[in-house]
Formats: sequence, structure tokens, C-alpha cells
Amino acid sequence: MSTSHPSTSSSRRSKSWGSDLRAGAGPLLLVVALLAVAVPVGAAAPTLDEAVQRLETTYQGLRDLKAEFRQAAFNRTLNQTTEAKGTLYLKKPGKLRWEYTTPTPQEIVSDGQKLWVYTPELKQVNVTAAPQALAGPAGSFLQGLGQVREQFEVRFLNPAQPTDADGNVVLNLTPKNPQPLLARLVLSVDQRSGLVQKAVLYDELGNEVRLAFLDVAVNPGLSDKLFVFTPPPGAVVVGN
Repeated sequence: MSTSHPSTSSSRRSKSWGSDLRAGAGPLLLVVALLAVAVPVGAAAPTLDEAVQRLETTYQGLRDLKAEFRQAAFNRTLNQTTEAKGTLYLKKPGKLRWEYTTPTPQEIVSDGQKLWVYTPELKQVNVTAAPQALAGPAGSFLQGLGQVREQFEVRFLNPAQPTDADGNVVLNLTPKNPQPLLARLVLSVDQRSGLVQKAVLYDELGNEVRLAFLDVAVNPGLSDKLFVFTPPPGAVVVGN
């Protein structure tokens, strides 16, 4: 299965994040567990079928995860890249929590039914029904990567060189059903663990979101309470 927000830079980031959520970039967004396991130097690259099967098997076995993330979102219209970082929590089915620490603190939380976007700087909480995309492959890697071939056309990004400099297999995924906000997804996957190390999401307008995941905890047993948001005292709530 969505990169600026309210209050000038704040405002652009919030709108951008809204687009990312619909596209699945953030909950992306999107979005995703990655366990850094080194691949032996000289290890043979797998076939495409082997690489996809490893990815699907790994994500079918994932229930939840916690990871630090680094994000760089490029807005083609503004010719501007916004960098951000924070902590990501995901849990099946459709639950997510993105806690941004930079450039501006923000929390994006969904229990699978509602979606809360809290911007402390504005003392505002926007509440909407959780986008349907959050339940699909664009919205949550946990939800979608276990059935990659059902949802995407998959190939190596570079068939002549299937792996990157770190030994990760690099896959190019194109949605079988056109999605304006998710035109293409590129994943760098660890050969041993089958976990995504990096993800790049592109929309039809040429915007892109690059994500890298660090310090990942797989199946840590996250509480459902993490995925329900209670507006803090004094915060203005918009929507319901």
C-alpha cells in the first residue's frame, strides 16, 4: 500500500503526507520491516522467482514490527526534497503508527478504521475514515508483500545486475490495477532475511518518496493501544 504540512513548510508537509497516505507511501506506508542481515561477499544472486518467493514467505509470517525510518520526499512541482525521520509501528490487519521527529513533530495513527493526523505545532488533530488503501499492498507492506505477484507485475530493476552494492536484490513492482498515487514501487530486499531494506515509491506526477529502515524489531508483540489515538487536551479536532 503515502511530505510537507500545515503552516507554510508545515502546511505543505501535511498535504503531502495526506497524498502519501492515499498512495501508501507512509503507511506505506507503507509501509515495512527490514532486518539488516549481511549477505556473504560473492553470494550468487537468486532467480526472480526465488527472490519473490523469499519476499512473500517472509511477509506472510510477519504479524507486526517496529522500525526507525529515514524518509526523503521529492515534490516535482516544487522541485523540492523534504527529509524526515522517526519511528514506524505496523500491525496486521491495517494498523499503523508513524511518529515523525523531524523536520516537524507529527503523528499519523490508524486502527484500521480511523486515521488520525496530529500536528503538535498547530495543536490540531485531523480525523478521517482510514483510507481503503491502508488495507492493501500500497498502504501496508505487511498487508501486501505476502501476495506480491497477485497485486504487482514484478521484475528486477536491472536484470543484468539484480543486486545493489550491498548485495540486496532490487525489485521493480508495477501495480496490476492502475493507481495514480502509486505508479511504481522499487524495493531493495535482503537475500537472507527476505526483508525490505529500502523502498522508493513513485506517483504518476513524478513525485517520489524514498524510505530506509533501521533497527527493526520483527514480531515484537505490539499492543493494539499503540494504534488508537486520544487527542491531547487543548487540541482542535477536525473531522470525526
